[in-house]
Formats: sequence, C-alpha cells, structure tokens
Amino acid sequence: MPNVLVIDDEREVCTFFLHLLEGKGYHVKLGWNGKDFLKLIQQYSFDLALIDVKLPDTNGLELLKQLKAVQPSCKVIIMTGYSTVKTAVEAIKYGASDYIEKPFDDIDELEKIIEELLDSEIHSSQQDMYKLAEALGFVIGTNKEMNDLIKLAYKIAKKNVNVLIEGETGTGKEVLAHFIHQASMRYDQPFIGINCGALSETLLESELFGHEKGAFTGALKEKKGIFEIANRGTLFLDEIGEASLATQVKLLRVLETGEYIRVGGETVRRTNARIIAASHVNLSQAVKEKTFREDLLYRLDVVKLTIPPLRERIDDLPVLIKHFLKKLNSTLTFSDDAILQMKQYPWPGNVRELFNVVKRAVTLAEGETMVITPDYLPEKIRTETNISSIPSSEIKNNNEMDLESYLQNWTGYILSLWKENNERLELQHVLDAVKDLETQIGRFFVWKTLKETLGDKKEAAERLNITVRQLRYLLKEKGTALKE
Repeated sequence: MPNVLVIDDEREVCTFFLHLLEGKGYHVKLGWNGKDFLKLIQQYSFDLALIDVKLPDTNGLELLKQLKAVQPSCKVIIMTGYSTVKTAVEAIKYGASDYIEKPFDDIDELEKIIEELLDSEIHSSQQDMYKLAEALGFVIGTNKEMNDLIKLAYKIAKKNVNVLIEGETGTGKEVLAHFIHQASMRYDQPFIGINCGALSETLLESELFGHEKGAFTGALKEKKGIFEIANRGTLFLDEIGEASLATQVKLLRVLETGEYIRVGGETVRRTNARIIAASHVNLSQAVKEKTFREDLLYRLDVVKLTIPPLRERIDDLPVLIKHFLKKLNSTLTFSDDAILQMKQYPWPGNVRELFNVVKRAVTLAEGETMVITPDYLPEKIRTETNISSIPSSEIKNNNEMDLESYLQNWTGYILSLWKENNERLELQHVLDAVKDLETQIGRFFVWKTLKETLGDKKEAAERLNITVRQLRYLLKEKGTALKE
C-alpha cells in the first residue's frame, strides 16, 4: 500500500488525515515541522506528501524542493489558506502535483485528488490535458515553456481562482482562456468573452453589468449584462488594460464582493462568474504609469500565465502549420525551403499572423501545385529571410549571379525598414543584418576562389591573402580550423 507523509503544525489536521488515509489502507507518517520532515524522508520512501505552506520553522516550498531532490517520484499536495494561493501556485511550478485550500470543505473532492495521484491507472490527467488542448486548437508543440504553461493552466483550472493571461497580440490568449474554462468544474456553464478595448466606457459598462430601461439614450428596454449571463460560468475580459479607470473601480467592487448594479438601476445583484482577464500590455508597468489600478491587478493576478511569442517557440512552427492545414481542410504541404524561410521571420503578429499566411498560401496555391514553395509566401517573409545565413553546402554551387541576387535582397530588406513608418524598430535586427552581410560576402568570395583552385584550400587562402584557418572559419568548419 502507498506510503503517505503529512506535515502540518496543526495537530487536528494531522489527526484528520491519519484517520482518513489509514481508513483506506495507506501507511501514514505524521510530522509537525521541518525538523520532523527531514527525519522522516531520511528513514522512509513516500508515494505522496501533503505539506502545509506555513510551518513554525520553515515553509512548504523549501520542503517541496528538498523532497523533490531526494525523492523525485513522490507526488506532493501543498495545503494552503486562500491568502496564500499565489504561494501554492508557485509550488506547482516547483513540481507540486496539486494544492488544496483550508478548511477542507469538500471531503469527497479531497479524497478524489489523493486517489488519482496514488492510482497510476486513474492518473491519466496529462493525456486528458493534451487531448483537450488539441480539441480546442491550442497547439502546444515541444517547447518547454509552452508545456509548463499548459500543465499549470490545467492544474489551476479546477480551482475557483481568477487568472490573468499576458502575452503579445496574436499569441492565443482567448484560446487558453477557453481551455481553462473547459478544464474547470464550470465546463457546462457559459463562457463569455468581451474585448474591453473595443467599446466606449458607457457601452462597456452596459455590456458588463446590464442596464435598466431608460438608463441612457437608446436604452429602450432592460438588458442583462454578461456578469449576469455568465453567472456560475466564466467571464473572459480581453484587453482589460484598455478599460477606463471608472470601469476598473466597478470591476474591483464585483471582484471583492461579487455584487454589482445595472446601469441606471438600484437593485444589488450577485454573480458567481469566474474571471479570466487578458492583456497584451504589462499591467504591472501600467500600474506604475497610473493607467491601471493596483488593487484591481492584485485581485486579477491570483494566477498569472504568460504565453511566449511565436519567435521564442519557432521550432513548433511545422506543428502549427500542420494544424492550420488540417483546419483549412487542405491536402497541400509546405516545402522545406518555405518552412526554413518562415522560421527566420520574427512573426510580430504571432500565431494569428502565421494562420493568415498559411491561409493566403493555400488560397494562392490551390489548383496549381501540391507543395507550397517560398513563391507563395508574402514578400515581407521572403525579403527578411533572404538576408539570413546560407549553409555552406548551398553556397558551393553558387555563382556570381547568386551574390548579385543576395545583395539585391539585402539592400531591399534594409530599404524596406528605412521606408516603413515603424513605431518600434529593432535596431539590433539591422545591425545583425550588417554583420550577416559581411559574413556572407566573405563566404561567396571563398567559394568562388575554391572553384577556381579546384577545391585546394591552401592555394585559395593564398589568393585571398588569408590563412587556411580563417578560410575554414568562414566556411563554418570551426572544429577543423582550431586544429590547424
């Protein structure tokens, strides 16, 4: 039978778990502080540990780290009060399997969590997690940051806590919000989203809280707000940073008390909607700039999830392309050259921009070919990626016309950056392009000379007035060059 460790300075809690778990046939060891914990993990091997966040001589996070270091297979449940939920979420990032809040109101749910963690046949939640993400079109891929993100989102989905999602425009914040809703206990209740930046202050308040007949010009009849409609479900507040300060005050009241009043009304109404907010701007910075209320951020940011931009998970691009082709019911494929060029593009519009590029390419190529080549990509992608490094194996067969083409593309790219009215230009991209120009031109001259000397590197180096070591470095034969 499984061995279970319980560490809590409240003896009533330890006694409760002793009776509950021994009644199921588990072997239970109790400890009341960090000292007891160290003794017990040295003497016994555990399958599950329940650890309180606050202890007299240490904290649960430290014990979690120590336990994972010596018994990495042991599953851990962190016990916490509501005021320390953020700490519990941190614990999940450090490897805790779950967290539970005191007091334990739902014993059945508590038993279910413990049984699922201890029963390897029941514990198939990770498979369920990926299946749900796939069904909703939230492509995870192999990127570690994305996998860590989805695991944390899945674990906190079943908790009744507010979530803040941050990420650049087009990264998939609403899809992640929908994933959290579907993975939660509210999955059979409404999921309603609203873009706080798309409506005026008056209209936004009306949409959020509803209004009474005659509340303002055009209010011909009473209207329910989405707090009322989404009661017991999930309310997704997209671009929350765009809400006016007056609206933020009213949102704060709802989050603190669960109460609101319709525009033009007097009756206090209640809602049990879960809030998932999203923003493409850093709300902590917005607080410093006095455009966002700090107390509202505190209420929203119980759990923060940050979606990485596409350029930071570019290796997942083929998986995303495959997903979009399936979504478009297309049998076309992208050539290796096309994918290579797409990988070198920075994707400022992220996954949303990628979908538009795939859709455009499919539309143009349909009926003409079965393979989408770089010719079907937008000019901005072809122009930008043509300045990237060319593998030595590809330059070997190049001639002087290739150099001319490369220089034309490079010049076109730099001029396009110069002429564009960019609000934010990454100067480093320009400087990197200059460095790349130097490297590529050097390589073109090396291969031209090698062709003339029939591959004799020593003679080619003499003609170019460089050492063989430098020549091999330009050809990216760095390991060989170091042996010279």
